[in-house]
Amino acid sequence: MALNAKNIADDEFFFGHKACAGCGGSLAVRAAMKVLGPNAVCALPAGCMSAVGFNFPQLCFSNNAMIAPFAATAAVLTGIEAGLRAQGKKPDDCTVVGFAGDGGTADIGLQSLSGAIDRNDDVLYICYDNEAYMNTGIQKSSLTPFGAKTTTTPAGKNVRGCLTQKKNLFEIVAAHGIPYAATASIGYLNDFIRKVERARDIRGTRYIHVIAPCPTGWGCDVDETVDIAKDIVDTGLWYLAEYEGEQESGQAGGRFRLNRNPREFASIEAYLRRQGRFKALTDEDVADVERGRDAKWEVMRRDWVR
Repeated sequence: MALNAKNIADDEFFFGHKACAGCGGSLAVRAAMKVLGPNAVCALPAGCMSAVGFNFPQLCFSNNAMIAPFAATAAVLTGIEAGLRAQGKKPDDCTVVGFAGDGGTADIGLQSLSGAIDRNDDVLYICYDNEAYMNTGIQKSSLTPFGAKTTTTPAGKNVRGCLTQKKNLFEIVAAHGIPYAATASIGYLNDFIRKVERARDIRGTRYIHVIAPCPTGWGCDVDETVDIAKDIVDTGLWYLAEYEGEQESGQAGGRFRLNRNPREFASIEAYLRRQGRFKALTDEDVADVERGRDAKWEVMRRDWVR
């Protein structure tokens, strides 16, 4: 039976943490752990979830979990999985899973992630993307979107915040020929749960990239997290999709699939204006963002399975 928000287990494997109110990352980890169950073994780099989940003497994971070096999440996952197999201590329902933020994945940890995919190690890597280095004070990462204010990309009368575009890490990972990769959002929880469940049951390297808003860094109210995570999908600025490599799709080169293809998009301007990090954007900037969205969707609707 497919899991959803109604029939998912009541057991909690990540709780009692010290995350900020409305933390999207903690919601992503909590939901994923409910799917993966008590035998999952976790590794987390120096980031929000390790900072709030490993406060001595309190460990907020009821599973086996450890902190990894910032750049080495995927490498540590490789070692854990190989060690469990070598000792004959890896049960069939054991998922070796990493949870890392956007900076720890797209910047500092990209090399070790690429290596794990190249080896096709039997691990699951989940990136909870809050679009900046939030744990260290809201610095820009390569997944920070255009126009966003951070401490290293200030915004005001004469500057527009981040001047670069968000790196398309989902397609970079897919370009490795990974068995399975997916995008998700905590605003569409059933979709995220389904993808974690699917990834759990595939062998080889799997990757899920989940949008997880941060009220502290995004400049929104703590009770808006889920709504904004839904809005970013509804506006088309984030899409829900899967990539199945050759071993899963049976198709040379693999296959991309759109999971949600809106007939109409919600207002990009309304989405941006409700967040303090975008307050310096001009109407022309918003129009540029909209044009970029339209160009991306034209390609996806033409080339990807729907």
